[in-house]
Amino acid sequence: MNLPKIHSITKKLFVALLGGFLLIFLLFHACANLCILRHDDGAWYSAFCHFMGTNYIVKVFEIVLIGTFLLHILLTLWLWLTNRLARPVRYRQSSKSNTHTTSKLMIWTGALMIACLVVHFVDFYFAKLGIVEGQYMVKTEEVATNEAMMLVQTARQYQMSAKDLIKANEEQIEANKDQIPADQLDQIMTEIGKMKSAAPLADLLSKAEDNRGVSADSVRIVYSEDGKWIRRLNATDKAEVLSGGADVEVEPDFYFMAREKFKNPIIVIFYLVFFFILFGHMRHAFASAFQTLGLNNYKYNTFIEVLGQIYAWIICLMFAAVAILVYLGL
Repeated sequence: MNLPKIHSITKKLFVALLGGFLLIFLLFHACANLCILRHDDGAWYSAFCHFMGTNYIVKVFEIVLIGTFLLHILLTLWLWLTNRLARPVRYRQSSKSNTHTTSKLMIWTGALMIACLVVHFVDFYFAKLGIVEGQYMVKTEEVATNEAMMLVQTARQYQMSAKDLIKANEEQIEANKDQIPADQLDQIMTEIGKMKSAAPLADLLSKAEDNRGVSADSVRIVYSEDGKWIRRLNATDKAEVLSGGADVEVEPDFYFMAREKFKNPIIVIFYLVFFFILFGHMRHAFASAFQTLGLNNYKYNTFIEVLGQIYAWIICLMFAAVAILVYLGL
């Protein structure tokens, strides 16, 4: 097997730089996840996710981040395979060394992390891309248009849904269209068309209003406590909201999805195992990056090693705290 000729030190430098970037991102991600623990009905976390999902600079960064993940994995596998091919015949007897166990297992902890990341992507990122079904939310100000608000008020006066009100109006117009002047009929049909476009939003507004103050665990569509979001839409709700052609942006409800998933003990255990593997990988990666980049020194190697362990502990405990505390109902 012939691999492109790139010096191993070059590959190691790139692996270290990319790994350092990912270490910084993990701290950012862990801090953001702590917002899930706030008892604000997801106000902070939803605002954060909205910003991350709509800001164009962040979208570019997202591509860079995914590219960094893939390149880090590719270069690590390439470096490992190159080293294996350099000695096709293994030592008859393994030699003892002072190398930490986590260093020897880096390729395997990395492989396990890839498998865990695939599950994590399916749980959340794929829902954002629409590849798998998730739960969704929409900003109230996008739904509460003048047409939708008027339609809700009129429908409630007649104790009907928006769709039933439109259907009743159409039937009445059809029965009396011979008596309506052509110019008035065109105007009436134009208004009916506007009502049809606003009907999905009106129904959503009406359901959210009806559920205001009701226990969030017992209903599907709810207003957030700050009144800025209509939450917990399923895929059918999402399709209905978009069917009217209104200019609204339906987003994944990551706050609700995370809290729902971490109520499942099996999922919590899976993520805790993932964080344990992540800790072992990070523990070595931190110090290894300093060594590869030539930033270590015998005077403070111990300090770097301890700092790496503290950094790994902090990040993994932050991630684990969210899963455990949500499962405990906190």
